[in-house]
Amino acid sequence: MFLITIASLLYGAGPVSPDEALAVLLGGGSEEARFVVTELRLPRTIIGLITGLALGLAGALLQAMTRNPLAEPGLLGVSAGSGFAVALAILFGASTATLTSLVAQVGALGGCAMVIAATRVQGLGNDPVRLVLAGATMTGLLLALTSMLMLMDQRAADEIRFWLTGSIAGKPLALLQATLPSIAVALLLVVIVARPLAAMGLGEKAAVGLGHHPGRVRLMVTVTVALLVGSATALAGPLIFVGLVVPFIARAFAGPDIRRTLWLCVPLGPCVVLAADVVSRLIAAPAELPLGVVTALIGAPVLLAIVRAGRMPSL
Repeated sequence: MFLITIASLLYGAGPVSPDEALAVLLGGGSEEARFVVTELRLPRTIIGLITGLALGLAGALLQAMTRNPLAEPGLLGVSAGSGFAVALAILFGASTATLTSLVAQVGALGGCAMVIAATRVQGLGNDPVRLVLAGATMTGLLLALTSMLMLMDQRAADEIRFWLTGSIAGKPLALLQATLPSIAVALLLVVIVARPLAAMGLGEKAAVGLGHHPGRVRLMVTVTVALLVGSATALAGPLIFVGLVVPFIARAFAGPDIRRTLWLCVPLGPCVVLAADVVSRLIAAPAELPLGVVTALIGAPVLLAIVRAGRMPSL
């Protein structure tokens, strides 16, 4: 994570070279280089770290709660719900970072709750295929509604379209300050639910026997995921597949223990987002690819690998 963070500060699509950026980090450099590193790349890097942390943890929590390795905020309507809510807020003139963050969290909570409720009506919440199908249906519906909003106001449409591509470029640190309280609360909830989630991995009867309340745990996880995904969406727009790739890598090292997986998601989430962001700057320089495109290119093969595996990965 340290090396990728340094790379995020050194490399970019602009005219400032890695050598010039390194001189800034060492206390020198030209005025232009200092501006690019401290005013553009540093806030971008910090926001990327927080976004990756939030999405990685959210994906691991969703997969543990549903006991489904395909559960991911971008696939289960969570990111789409958050994105629709923010698009609605932009259409009606939301101008403060705090309001945008709050609206994104409410939208994420609504999208997550509707998908999980839809699959549990028939007792099918643990069926990977049905869960993903329900999430894809909800995502498609919310994206269609978002497109309808874009037709209503051309000025808002341009802003929504740029925001929906997913990017951490040019985002002010004021936006991060507005989301930090929600992320802090979410991290506290992660610590609280980690042990009950590990117990639920043994089965709900075993969890009840150990003194836990599965319904209460699921509610806390849903709220935690909404806070994390809503904050990440407010910061960077909808970034799909990050919440799938990060827990997938973490479980390869940690095994089925959700507590170890969550700990590994803390550095892995920022690594995946920042690495994708650095690639987005360099692959089409001097232009930049949207970060959401790069995360999709990384995540789609992982999703196909999971689906085509002989059996689902153990959770």
